[in-house]
Amino acid sequence: MRRQIPGYGAGELRMTSPMTSAMRDRASVRRRSFAARVLGATFMRLGARVGAAWIGLLMVVAAFAPLIANTHPLLMRADGQLRSPALAHLTTADVVLMCLFIAGAVLLVARCAPRIWIIALATTLAGSTLVGAAFTDPPALTVHEQYREATRAGAIEWAIHTPVPYSPKDYQRDAGDTGLEAPLSAPDDRTHWFGTDENGADVLSRMIHASRIALGIGLVATGIAMLIGIVVGGLMGWFSGVVDLIGMRLVEIFEAVPTLFLLLTFVAFFGRSLYLMMVIIGLTGWTAYARFVRAEFLRLREQDYVQAAVACGLPLPSILFRHMLPNGVAPILVAASFGIASAILAEAMLSFLGLGLVDDPSWGQMLNQAVRSSTFNWWMAVFPGGAIFLTVFAYNLIGEALRDAIDPNLAQEI
Repeated sequence: MRRQIPGYGAGELRMTSPMTSAMRDRASVRRRSFAARVLGATFMRLGARVGAAWIGLLMVVAAFAPLIANTHPLLMRADGQLRSPALAHLTTADVVLMCLFIAGAVLLVARCAPRIWIIALATTLAGSTLVGAAFTDPPALTVHEQYREATRAGAIEWAIHTPVPYSPKDYQRDAGDTGLEAPLSAPDDRTHWFGTDENGADVLSRMIHASRIALGIGLVATGIAMLIGIVVGGLMGWFSGVVDLIGMRLVEIFEAVPTLFLLLTFVAFFGRSLYLMMVIIGLTGWTAYARFVRAEFLRLREQDYVQAAVACGLPLPSILFRHMLPNGVAPILVAASFGIASAILAEAMLSFLGLGLVDDPSWGQMLNQAVRSSTFNWWMAVFPGGAIFLTVFAYNLIGEALRDAIDPNLAQEI
């Protein structure tokens, strides 16, 4: 309704309505990009926030694992000199992971554009790799017992240890009256919070360092699958016809390949390698992404902005991956969240069968120790199995929330 506002002249009228603020909020929401609106609607759900909190905690633990669980002291004074054995034993991979996490956290707080993310993370990866290779030179032979022996002999005046003062490969051969830490000992509040495994190593330390393998194999394998699926699906959706026919037959062939049996075959012939597992899971898991991209591109290629890009003479890669892909990437992100969970389960299953990594810690490998001995060791089943369940469940929660946010029937909530 129209009414005169005090302080305004007879000709100076202002329209007032109780919906003005709501309309202004809705207009501000519409000015946001589609990706920002989808992410906002996704993390409005409690399940997505809980899942993201768990994944974020795992990323912090994986990036700073040497500073959280390590037998080497962070700082100590011995023979009148200050030393930091923990920093001296850092590897290039440790430096790279820490730098990438810090750079990603800064970009997330700054809310940079996706292009800035890619450039900044690529620069950080290259720079941290060079710095790590130049300034990190860990000893080839690591003796964990030296610090305990030096402490008992009084050679170490004082030392600052990590929250979990055990390395994942510290089997504590010098501990106990018999000279060997009791294997498969139950959790102890004073020494081993999650108990020890069959070799006497601390379970909590191995779980912390195993988070790197769980997150790494999920992200890398899914990244390989997404890259192949986007390229193949984009070409099928754009050209259709013979290209689509050949591409769909290729998709059906790869869908018929059993991933687990292929992993077992390659492990039997080429040995146990984490990178080989990543590549195999990626090469056999791209078909779902190709189907999603094909369907989206078949729909988008008739849109006006795509026809305008073709009329302007833009090159094909620019049309496909710069103009069409950002508008059809939503279903791919949903599939990626479930793909990461599947890759983690595949690695855990292989390690549970005893065909995973030999000495490096893995959740599936520790789960295997719970049933391999004559007695059931509950802590070897509960803690690694719980970590696998929570990680897979967290990715599924994020995927479900993302799928609901992209659903056209719920567009009003976005």
